[in-house]
Amino acid sequence: MQIGIVGLGRMGGNIAVRLTRHGHDVVLFDRTPEVVTKTFDRAEKGRAVAADSVSDLVSKLTAERKIVWVMLPAGEITEACVQELRGLLGKDDIVIDGGNSYYKDDVRRAHELMEKGIHYIDVGTSGGVWGLDRGYCMMYGGTKDSTDHIDPILKALAPGKGDVVRTIGRDREGLDPRAEEGYLHCGPAGSGHFVKMVHNGIEYGMMQAFAEGFDVMKSKNSPALQEDQRFDLNMADIAEVWRRGSVVSSWLLDLTADALAKNESLSEFSGEVADSGEGRWTIEAAIEESVPVPVMTASLFTRFRSRTGNNYAEKILSAMRFGFGGHVEKK
Repeated sequence: MQIGIVGLGRMGGNIAVRLTRHGHDVVLFDRTPEVVTKTFDRAEKGRAVAADSVSDLVSKLTAERKIVWVMLPAGEITEACVQELRGLLGKDDIVIDGGNSYYKDDVRRAHELMEKGIHYIDVGTSGGVWGLDRGYCMMYGGTKDSTDHIDPILKALAPGKGDVVRTIGRDREGLDPRAEEGYLHCGPAGSGHFVKMVHNGIEYGMMQAFAEGFDVMKSKNSPALQEDQRFDLNMADIAEVWRRGSVVSSWLLDLTADALAKNESLSEFSGEVADSGEGRWTIEAAIEESVPVPVMTASLFTRFRSRTGNNYAEKILSAMRFGFGGHVEKK
């Protein structure tokens, strides 16, 4: 299939390259020409075409149904791009927002674009900087017609079954087989980003639990404790042994172990931890639904506090964020 991709940053560029590796054709645009050139050079030969504007990108899409994947930061920049595409595309064409937009914005945009017969699909995309090789876990929302049409694109981006042990009971009726491939149609427009939003809220809580645990262990050698109760624990070795058969083994723990193996003090991190919005939105949704989410709320507030003073726990958080998403602390 042919698809246009607007925004070729850490994830957008890798998505474009992965699609070319799986036999799809891409038209590339980014507001920084050097980034377009870099992505073009990484793509499979003959599978990529460069564009110098959004309108140029649309003009170079030759399929009967034009498909444009927007991979930009949530907010005004994505809104402006979607509205520009609304004026450039026509009936049955498809706009995909693969960023981290607020799901209520997706619902509104879907209605606005459908007034012109344009389909809108929101794709919550998880995989960070590792997705080029590992594939992306995707949760998406939109009409059945439009999501079925782009299924080859999503299948190419998804990780596939791989060597993950199959969940017992997955063969029962009513379960979507695509979930085992790493991508899932969640429902109407907005539902994909809603599920991804909650995913990120859970991520906040999991990261915070690891961070606090390692901080407790790091502080066990404190002079404030009785001498015979002080332990000089090796954080890198503990992270490594937990990876081997522990019930808390996970990708987040893998990333923590990687960082600690390189430098147990994590001195390269200040511990000032940013939040990208989804944690806040998850808590807002919980308030609307009267659902208690104390762990997620506490983890978000800890990130706020980290910007006014921090400790080893926040350095652990920073190390994990850098590991999975390439997030660099603001200086």
